Amino acid sequence: MLFGAQAPAGNGCRLTVLRWLFMQLSEIFLGQGEPRFTDLLRGISIGKLKTYQLYDRMKVRLHLAKLNSENLRKAAPKFWARLSERDEEFASELAQAILVSHLDMIKAVIDDLGIPNQEGFFDKDIDGSKYFTAGWQQRSFEKFKDVYAPQVLLFYINHLAWELAKSEQVFQVPA
Repeated sequence: MLFGAQAPAGNGCRLTVLRWLFMQLSEIFLGQGEPRFTDLLRGISIGKLKTYQLYDRMKVRLHLAKLNSENLRKAAPKFWARLSERDEEFASELAQAILVSHLDMIKAVIDDLGIPNQEGFFDKDIDGSKYFTAGWQQRSFEKFKDVYAPQVLLFYINHLAWELAKSEQVFQVPA
């Protein structure tokens, strides 16, 4: 399914740009629900943000005077509202903060899937389709759910599916 969006052309004219509809990153957050989202925020490591030089950028992006766990917790409803408005840039920045805080889990999952990587980082041009056999999400969740925080693991599985497998729906753990 296609939809049109107006984009300015160089001479002041407006061009219609067609894009494919696909799952947005904000849908991964929203699909897991607000309680799991709040848990994801609790898992953000301020130390890791500083290590990877993301602290100042995240502080500005999150509109927080001081970035700490208490302020993250208090701002969760405001963040949820921004995600509900489908602010994809915000969703991307927030996902980066969450994921960089859990690189050990990321490395374990992608190693298990056989995806070539360097300490959890893989080439963005990689063709991920060959690594995702039927049922891979459920198998990955079952294998690692007792090792890593389930809400973070579920978020990462969905993020990986979105990023490499171009998934069109949010994976939910069957009840």
